[in-house]
Amino acid sequence: MTVIGEDRPGLVESVARVVAEHGGNWLESRMSRLGGQFAGILRVEAPAEKQPALAAALEALRAHGLAVVIHQDQPAPAASSPARLSQLEIVGHDRPGIVSQISRALADYKVNVEDLQTECASAAMTGEPLFTAKARIRIPESVDLAALRQTLEKIAADLIVEISFAPVNT
Repeated sequence: MTVIGEDRPGLVESVARVVAEHGGNWLESRMSRLGGQFAGILRVEAPAEKQPALAAALEALRAHGLAVVIHQDQPAPAASSPARLSQLEIVGHDRPGIVSQISRALADYKVNVEDLQTECASAAMTGEPLFTAKARIRIPESVDLAALRQTLEKIAADLIVEISFAPVNT
């Protein structure tokens, strides 16, 4: 499910309480506060006979300012081809288009972005806006890593950012 609402203490507890009251088990989640809003995505499991009541109780949280969208879990598709897991990090002066250009290059190589965290903060010495990004990406085995690295390095040079790109040890 996904949840979003104006950030305030108790939002996670309200979702966790509803899940627990309906015999559900919290499996995994990613949640964050961004720009005064709370947003999260989470997976829970619940007994089939309790799922309709759980869905209704979660929907009732809308009255408390929390929008909840429920999606039935789908089995993971069988991997169509082997892939390599890598970590991509980007650091540089903030400017429009960094995420757009990098993500376009990754899409061109059929690279899947599995996790992306970005932040813009003041640089320690200069106070100028500093953009940082960390992404976990899945690269198909068929992709020429040298060509992908060269493409990313060219974009980094054009944007005047630093990119590091390394395999993830699993």
